[in-house]
Amino acid sequence: MPQSFASVTLSVVTPMYNEREAVDHFVGRLRPVLDGLDVTYEVVAVDDGSRDATVARLVELRRDWPELRVVALRRNVGHQTALQAGLRSAHGDYVVSIDADLQDPPEVIGDMLSTAREQKVDVVYGVRGDRSTDTAFKRNTAGMYYWFMRRLVGPWVSDNAGDFRLMSRAVVDVLNELPEQRPVYRLVVPSLGFSSAEVAYTRAERVAGETKYPLSKMIRLTLDSITSFSAAPLRIATWLGLFSFLLCLALIITGVAAWGFGAVVPGWTSLYIAVLLLGGVQLICLGLLGEYIGRIYAATQNRPQFLVAMDTQDEQARQIVDSVESVELAGRR
Repeated sequence: MPQSFASVTLSVVTPMYNEREAVDHFVGRLRPVLDGLDVTYEVVAVDDGSRDATVARLVELRRDWPELRVVALRRNVGHQTALQAGLRSAHGDYVVSIDADLQDPPEVIGDMLSTAREQKVDVVYGVRGDRSTDTAFKRNTAGMYYWFMRRLVGPWVSDNAGDFRLMSRAVVDVLNELPEQRPVYRLVVPSLGFSSAEVAYTRAERVAGETKYPLSKMIRLTLDSITSFSAAPLRIATWLGLFSFLLCLALIITGVAAWGFGAVVPGWTSLYIAVLLLGGVQLICLGLLGEYIGRIYAATQNRPQFLVAMDTQDEQARQIVDSVESVELAGRR
């Protein structure tokens, strides 16, 4: 029987989206690690609206692993919001977030826990010391992202530290109280200023399935990172407006001077350039303003970022799951 949630020492939160091919590999490596830590634990697997059999397989695995808890969201809300749902569901004194693709090794969790206890820190970051298994494009874009974030957001952004980390209950409680609509935890967590340490590891290849962070989602993550932590784009819009104003002022002075000296002013070329310049700058500025206004609009709506369809911690949900399992077993006989 699973231990009382009030006595859980370690919670492992794992967002999953269409990870049916990776679930068995992940559980096969994670469970021996956690069983060998000699602490009470729970594993919170958050299904982010998967369209494959991820939930069904997790429920099946839960029969032999009562510490596995399945939280199924009603629809796909994105990796960071699914992680938010997992953090709000976790009960442990320490909470580890890790993806199911096994690029971040579960074997490092023991080192994280011992580091947090020995050094008495609230956060232990898993830092990718070796990313040779990633493509050159992935390494270069990730390097550019962290370089840009350190200069835009602050020097406290850890280099090559993603969402593989251990946090104390104090950190998790603060995160759960934040009114973030689109949290980017790799920036939010270090910005809180809690004491921290790092554990290096070698990043492996994805064990199965396809990456859940294609180029489009990487760009979305970058935009969320920028707009959540800095007003620099608005300042850029201001400087672009000032630059275009000065340039147009120079064109006006040039035109007036040419008219005064009786020179022929090339009309369509200067007008064409001025219109394009002003139009481009205005569209850029409107786009930047739109990003911030969109976030304000979403915040004022105050809609829930996620809705839980099933949580196996809930007694009613457990009865439903158990009844479904009984029907399935009867049908196999």
